[in-house]
Amino acid sequence: MPFKTLRVWLFAIAALGTSGYGISIMFEILSSNGMTLLEYALLVLFSITFAWIVTAFCSGTIGFVLQLFRIDPLTLKRIKPIKFDNTALAQQKTAVVMPIYNEDTHRVIAGFEVSLQSLKETGQLDNFDFYLLSDTQDSEIAKNELSAWHALCERLGDTAKHVFYRRREDNKHRKVGNLTDFCERWGSQYDHMIVLDADSVMTGKCMLELTTSMINNPQAGLIQTIPIPVRQDTFFGRFLQFASVLYSPMLATGSAFWQTDKANYWGHNAIIRVEAFINYCGLPTLEGNAPFGGEILSHDFVEASLLHSAGWDVLLLSEIEGSYEEVPSNILDYAVRDRRWVQGNIQHLGLLSSSKLKLMSKLHFLLGATAYISSLIWLSMLALSTIDAVTRALNSDVYFNRVYQLFPTWQIAKTDLIDSLLYLTIVILLMPKLMGVIVTLIHRNKRFGGSIRLILGSIIETVFAIIVAPLMMVFHAYFVLCVFLGKKVKWDAQPREGRMVPWKEAFGYTLFSTLVAIAWGSVAYYFTPVFFWWLSPILLGLILGAPIIRYTSSIKLGVQLRKMGIFICPSEVDNDTTLEALKTHLKEISVPKEGAYPQTTPSLPQEHMVTMPIQSFSKSRKLKMKALKAKAIKKFN
Repeated sequence: MPFKTLRVWLFAIAALGTSGYGISIMFEILSSNGMTLLEYALLVLFSITFAWIVTAFCSGTIGFVLQLFRIDPLTLKRIKPIKFDNTALAQQKTAVVMPIYNEDTHRVIAGFEVSLQSLKETGQLDNFDFYLLSDTQDSEIAKNELSAWHALCERLGDTAKHVFYRRREDNKHRKVGNLTDFCERWGSQYDHMIVLDADSVMTGKCMLELTTSMINNPQAGLIQTIPIPVRQDTFFGRFLQFASVLYSPMLATGSAFWQTDKANYWGHNAIIRVEAFINYCGLPTLEGNAPFGGEILSHDFVEASLLHSAGWDVLLLSEIEGSYEEVPSNILDYAVRDRRWVQGNIQHLGLLSSSKLKLMSKLHFLLGATAYISSLIWLSMLALSTIDAVTRALNSDVYFNRVYQLFPTWQIAKTDLIDSLLYLTIVILLMPKLMGVIVTLIHRNKRFGGSIRLILGSIIETVFAIIVAPLMMVFHAYFVLCVFLGKKVKWDAQPREGRMVPWKEAFGYTLFSTLVAIAWGSVAYYFTPVFFWWLSPILLGLILGAPIIRYTSSIKLGVQLRKMGIFICPSEVDNDTTLEALKTHLKEISVPKEGAYPQTTPSLPQEHMVTMPIQSFSKSRKLKMKALKAKAIKKFN
């Protein structure tokens, strides 16, 4: 990875320079008639949100250039296919682990089995073992899991020697505790572990490419690839699926370029060096109360940061395909999932002061939290802008605002600068989408159903992203407030199958924001009609919140668009055999009826107990203070 430091500097200069330019324009616009406290607040809020979107824009631009010329973001050489070394693979042992909690048993077993069978077809299964690590607390689901497991082993025959099922009755520390239990009991028998989520599916080729990449990079502690959403039928689900596969590879390529060996971890569909994980990823319980104290909720970012601190590389290989996941099928379920992530990401802000963590890790924490906090900032900025616009409208005819004033105060409107900032913001927001479409047209258009379908799908995706953005802004802003007010969230199993959201539920979640938007728009239109039209796209998205949620959860609409070739994705055009096997499994194989199999506990491998030492985020600071104290005493003596 050449020029690692230079890459960070280039990215920082581009991001800070562009941000500074936009902020300076905003300052000149606001200061033209003198700055009030309200306008200073607006400038601060604008600076944060503008810098945030510039960061994504710069990553996307870098990714666009690299993907256009097929350049590897880490080595800066032409991308080459990963070659398997059977001898090297035979010398390594890898565990594929799937932690689950109160999940749909049918779907879990299906994904687990088709991933196993896909790896078996490569001829390399002897070097892998598969673990289904259950934290299920619902007794009925636990019975279903055990029956389904016995049926799976019966179908697998001799291959069953490579699969194991373990259920913890006490799910202490949730997923973190689940993986810790595996690592301490059996982890030391393996060189690597591939971590899957309950909705993950991974091809055998992808698993071999991840394992080979880990073997080829002995300093790597973790290698992450991009999980691509699949199996969506609703309009919203297909919108998410299409947008992810269209833009994520480009954005991930750009991120990998400047993050180099200090990339992030998204909690699943990644391979981890077990020795490094055991030695350095034992998570502590943070001091204090929520939102910054207690158990670490979003463990993945923190585990990556601990590996960085211990000197291990964390790599993002965006070109590896065959890593799949599922996403919520409607806006409400998507928002509920985000509610958990909001709390986990904000908690990371409490770790920014730790001297143990490297600067890049802190940047990951900061960007992750800002992704959600920016919604509250955006909403606050719009509210303050409305107050400012109404105030200016009421005072537009006041030219003598001091007692002793000889000449009138003329209001200055810098229309040219306002237009320039508007166009700059639109370019920064929409250009990554255009670049994603361009690079896909050049290299992957057939995998999206052809150029016309790709362009039409991208236009619909962009329009809908604009329409739904105000609604997501309100949800995220509310979630952020809940976190700072100390309201806790349940981390339960996620619904993943498509469903039509009832009108009652849709209105229940949006009625308040709809009424506020109507009142907001009425006030803006009465006092400052020009500003009202600027606000109208946001107000429209909020007023139509319930219909948007209802109709975008439609399976019928999603299926109809698929028939028309809209939102077609590579996994559907390629007819991926692993995904086809999953579809067949879900149709033809069902969970055994109660009593079909005895509720006997499956056998497990012999345990080789080790202990994961609990890490401390204050240890480095204490050692540093101790060293400084010793140095001071020595100097005094």
